Amino acid sequence: MAQDSEAPPAKRLKAAPPGTPPQSAPPPAHVQRRSLPISAARGPLLARLRRLDTAVLIGETGSGKTTQLPQYLYEVGIGHPGTIAVTQPRRVAAVTLAARVAEEKRTELGRLVGYTVRFDDCSCAETRIRFLTDGMLLREAIGDPLLHKYSVVILDEAHERTIHTDVLFGVVKAAQKKRKERGLRPLKVIVMSATMDVDLFSQYFNGAPVIYLEGRQHPIDIFYTKEQQSDYLQAALVSIFQIHQEAPACQDILVFLTGQEEIEAMTKTCRDVAQHLPEGCPRMTVLPLYASLPHSQQLRAFKPTPEGCRKVILSTNIAETSITIAGIKFVVDTGMVKAKKYSPETGLEVLAVQQVSKAQAWQRTGRAGRQESGICYRLYTEEDFEKFEEMTTPEIQRCNLASVVLQLLALKIPNVLTFDFMSKPSPDAIQAAIDQLDLLGAVTQKEGQLVLTPLGKKMAVFPLDPKFSKAILLSPKFHCAEEILTIVSLLSVDSVLHNPPAQRDEVQAARRKFISSEGDHLTLLNVYRAYKNVNGHKGWCRENFINGRNMKLMAEVRAQLRDICVKLSLPLESCRGDTGSVRRCLAHGLFMHAAELRPDGSYGTVDSQQAVAIHPSSVLFQARPACVVYTGLLRTSRCYMRDLCVVDAEWLHEAAPEYFRRKLRTANN
Repeated sequence: MAQDSEAPPAKRLKAAPPGTPPQSAPPPAHVQRRSLPISAARGPLLARLRRLDTAVLIGETGSGKTTQLPQYLYEVGIGHPGTIAVTQPRRVAAVTLAARVAEEKRTELGRLVGYTVRFDDCSCAETRIRFLTDGMLLREAIGDPLLHKYSVVILDEAHERTIHTDVLFGVVKAAQKKRKERGLRPLKVIVMSATMDVDLFSQYFNGAPVIYLEGRQHPIDIFYTKEQQSDYLQAALVSIFQIHQEAPACQDILVFLTGQEEIEAMTKTCRDVAQHLPEGCPRMTVLPLYASLPHSQQLRAFKPTPEGCRKVILSTNIAETSITIAGIKFVVDTGMVKAKKYSPETGLEVLAVQQVSKAQAWQRTGRAGRQESGICYRLYTEEDFEKFEEMTTPEIQRCNLASVVLQLLALKIPNVLTFDFMSKPSPDAIQAAIDQLDLLGAVTQKEGQLVLTPLGKKMAVFPLDPKFSKAILLSPKFHCAEEILTIVSLLSVDSVLHNPPAQRDEVQAARRKFISSEGDHLTLLNVYRAYKNVNGHKGWCRENFINGRNMKLMAEVRAQLRDICVKLSLPLESCRGDTGSVRRCLAHGLFMHAAELRPDGSYGTVDSQQAVAIHPSSVLFQARPACVVYTGLLRTSRCYMRDLCVVDAEWLHEAAPEYFRRKLRTANN
């Protein structure tokens, strides 16, 4: 194991190497395992980890740390008799990694090796290696703050610093300390990443030793543009076809873009251009990859490419970490990503396109060197790269913290303002979250301490945004619990509506029968009812451009949320077509996400008078309702409201009279 902390994640050469010959069939899993860089370090690595309570493990992308280390620990009995937890920021990584490790261990997935993600648990009492999303381990900690069932917790992809990961750091650190103080079985904590601020992590975990895994699996050449690109999409398109016309057909391309709409548009353009290439060019298969894509279509990106054909994958940052796509030789990095930004002053949380950090850029680069030497084309200059932030700003410092504060209070953290965060959010952001929870009726002061109200305790039971938990808990009052459960479940999964741009007219014609003039939530409710009427028939889903897999997942989510309601003794009834009751209930849950029509025809948020517009994908895009509530904002060229519902202004005042009186006084002043 090397000790050179300054070694860059990849080298940069001045000239591109000539095309390499086609790869033969991949070797068996046990041979592949032995060829990974971590394999050579197995003995000394395990000897060192056996002695340590906490360690920070840095291993370059492709070193094998995520799939091999849990197996090594299990094989030598480190952590016996408990379970080894491996956390991942994304559910797709947790699921695919568990499947890969189960295959390598030659065991059925869900037995020795399993996974747990939100609304999907594929594990059992026998499971000893368990991949989880960080959010799921955090939820387990609410019921068991000492995490008794786990003997080792591996916090993987730690550099991503999701909102759940940062809270989990504090929770795991506290559990480790308390177990030691009480003489219980020790909890071993291993923090892993390919790129991270090593000193920050080491200091946070009380000076934990940093272990470096030597060696990348394959070298990667990196090339920058000579000049800044005014249009990164055009630059990506040019790069794809330059590579396509020069490189052997067996070498596939992975392109990083920012979101579904961008990817679908680029997919259509690439396919159109590919049809008019000169004779002699290889065939091209263009495959989108993003979270809301139907699962069967996601899997196409992982299948081997037919002979004489090149696979071009257009992906969001879903492909940035932990997922290996076979055959990738080239990465095209646009340097852009879609990320959340929250302003405590205005109360607005928006998705916005921004530059990646250096750490993200290195992660993307590493996708090219998983199975052979690779090449990364960065569509920005080297000078611009040097100006990028070193690390991505932790999500906890740029997000609405209402869910975090609710979870911390459910964990019985005595003072959320002094919680041991690795990167502390601003006091304003924490106070804004407390104020929101106060408005939702979730918190109160008791003997000078902030505690959950009986309503807040019920809200914390749901693995949902507090505004949705509140809507569900209020639904019996409006006799529409079944409808609200359906709508919240539909909003809790990736989109159930599939919108291929090449078939826009057919999509619009198919959707017309579901559209409700009262908004997107009621339209989704109509889609679900029609889906239920045909028992989820696959042909019906195809004809109506409905994502059948996400619909099935939504039904599972709904069943689990319904179970929680039953445990809480909530009356579950249907309003039987009274959509006014549904909209009124949504207004009571989403009153802080409301906007009103201005005299000039534009919209302003009720909270901060921020100018917003209805997103083109909304069924209300051509309408001008006087008042709406929405579930999210997306900032591109403008600030757009997503998922809207038409409401009456008086319902909002009824939901939070003091809040709106305060807003009215502020506006008049």
